[in-house]
Amino acid sequence: MKKIALLYCRVSTTKDTQESSLERQEEELMKFAFQQSYKVDGVFSDQHSGYEMDREGLLEMLNAIKTDAVDAVFIQDETRLGRGHARIALLHVMKKYNVDVYTLSDQGPIALNDMDDMVLEILAIVEEYQRKIHNAKIKRGMKRAVNNGYRPEKNLKGKGNPDGRERIDLPIDQIVSLKANGLTFSEIAVTLQGFGYQASKATVHRRYKEYERLMED
Repeated sequence: MKKIALLYCRVSTTKDTQESSLERQEEELMKFAFQQSYKVDGVFSDQHSGYEMDREGLLEMLNAIKTDAVDAVFIQDETRLGRGHARIALLHVMKKYNVDVYTLSDQGPIALNDMDDMVLEILAIVEEYQRKIHNAKIKRGMKRAVNNGYRPEKNLKGKGNPDGRERIDLPIDQIVSLKANGLTFSEIAVTLQGFGYQASKATVHRRYKEYERLMED
């Protein structure tokens, strides 16, 4: 069975003359992916600066990576994925989801320099320890709350309260991180929706306040 790949094409401006560049990128990447024995399951494109993360095609691709079985992403060169901090952040996401990145310019897997490898390794280690710390604090806070009589399951449907709500699982570590970066609860909800979560502003706000209360205990 062939591995599944996505193609990502990007140009930096919205000029009509750039349309042909996007078409050329797609054509060349489609051929390249075939040569590498991959089946292309989606093509995403943007006419936007590589320094920005708020790109419709990019966000759709990231959602596909999170929800579907994707093995690799094919790009023309590393700058098509992103520039500056955006580039490193996106490479980190690819590594996190075990998605290989192939570039036409490298004629194979993306060639990272030693600095890139070091930064990505540090990011992975930091994220893992942040997750462990958050989980430990939440577990400690929940244990104390339960010992004090708190029974959150009674508010959920199927857990003793037929009128309760269905719980929506959201990545609290991402909510906290996005909030720390200055995003509003509405903006956080939209961001999470881009990654496939059924998140509303109210739910994000509630989860964040729950987190704050747990951290205070």
